[in-house]
Amino acid sequence: MALRITVIGAGPGGYTAAFDAAKRGADVTLVESTWLGGTCLNCGCIPTKTLKSSAEALETIRRAGEFGISCEGAPSVDMPSVIARKRKVSETLRGGLEKTCRKLKVNVVMGRGRVVSANLVQATLADGTVQDIEGDRVIIATGSNVLNLPSLPVDGKYILSSNEALELEHVPARLIIVGGGVVGTELAFIFRAFGSEVTIVEGQNRLLPVPSVDEEMSRLLLREAKKKGIKVELARTVNATKVEDGRVFADLGPSPFLAPELVPASAKKPVTLEADCIFMTIGRVPVTDGLGLAEAGVATDKRGYITVNDQLETSVPGIYAIGDILGPARIMLAHMASAEAHVAVANIFGASEKPNYDVVPSGIFSSPEIGDVGLTEAQAKAKGFDVVTSEFQFRELGKAQAMGELPGVFKLVADKESGRLLGAHFAGAHATDLIAECALALEMGAKVSDISRTIHAHPTLAEGVMEAAAGIAE
Repeated sequence: MALRITVIGAGPGGYTAAFDAAKRGADVTLVESTWLGGTCLNCGCIPTKTLKSSAEALETIRRAGEFGISCEGAPSVDMPSVIARKRKVSETLRGGLEKTCRKLKVNVVMGRGRVVSANLVQATLADGTVQDIEGDRVIIATGSNVLNLPSLPVDGKYILSSNEALELEHVPARLIIVGGGVVGTELAFIFRAFGSEVTIVEGQNRLLPVPSVDEEMSRLLLREAKKKGIKVELARTVNATKVEDGRVFADLGPSPFLAPELVPASAKKPVTLEADCIFMTIGRVPVTDGLGLAEAGVATDKRGYITVNDQLETSVPGIYAIGDILGPARIMLAHMASAEAHVAVANIFGASEKPNYDVVPSGIFSSPEIGDVGLTEAQAKAKGFDVVTSEFQFRELGKAQAMGELPGVFKLVADKESGRLLGAHFAGAHATDLIAECALALEMGAKVSDISRTIHAHPTLAEGVMEAAAGIAE
């Protein structure tokens, strides 16, 4: 008899687990409460990148004269059409997932899953009926959702979550984005291209205050944001908001997340910003409502995220968890969820694998893009490495000049004694694609000399990786 596996949540982690298990011969049931594809496909990665493509197309048209192209009249954005295209892209990809489910004979149950034990999941369907799903193992992949704050009460009109921002069918004249992390910066550059006057409010003292992002990339992005007319308020937080006469007002104060000496004097002065709407892009919370974790004995941390062992098994034998539901103690990225899915399924089938969190590339789709993998310079030094770094500017590449994409830098971090690559951090056009080469190099334990000796096609942006490596290898 085939092993019966129930997967709760059909995001990148959940559907990857379902497909992998089905290919191994398991009898798989995939439970999903809304749409196949989860946050990533429906209100995260894919929609954001679709909007970014529209923003880039608009900016390219505006720059047409630089390339010897004449365009009559000023280009403008048709937001209803942009949103319609975004929805179509998501719909197309959802259709692909549905087709794969049918092909692999994955049984899809549209309902809200509740864990009873490793052998029973109950799904509450849209009509209120409850379906019992019996099995041998359970994988929880319910993910995370946007965080709501008392000082930023989301009303869907003046204060919007990132989910709602991706459905906005008009361009706000004045826009405040609270949170200068990945989502906030991506939306800032998109809506600035569409024509909004954008202000980012960030509680830390740099944009992208993410441990995996090298501080030099943050400085470069801040510089480029200001060039594009994006205002940035660092070391500040929103203390209160109010809506009045069709406008929203945000009272800013010094950040409580920084030591007083790290808050510049300018950020200590209270200020009130006025805008047409606010995007709230701070934080995530686990999706566990109605999941029955406590009743089933599945342990969670103090924030409600599920805790697992190295093999991704929860406190209940036979119940596994993957993806964002594991929280920031691990890595909350779609492709990490997919990687964890393969590990969990392998372990269900008798392996004893552990996910590798040391080599996880990330892509930030700002303008310019940022790609990173491995250790930052600061992290490498903190780990005791004798660090050597090398940088190469995008503007020195023939391809970058031909493309008219000059802002950017390739930065490599290596161990001085061995020459082994420790990390790579790129900012510039297609940085999110270019980082894959260094992810492979890190996975293989390569030295920077291995990269510098590898022939790279000319003229390409990838030559910048080779040149940065040569700066260390020489």
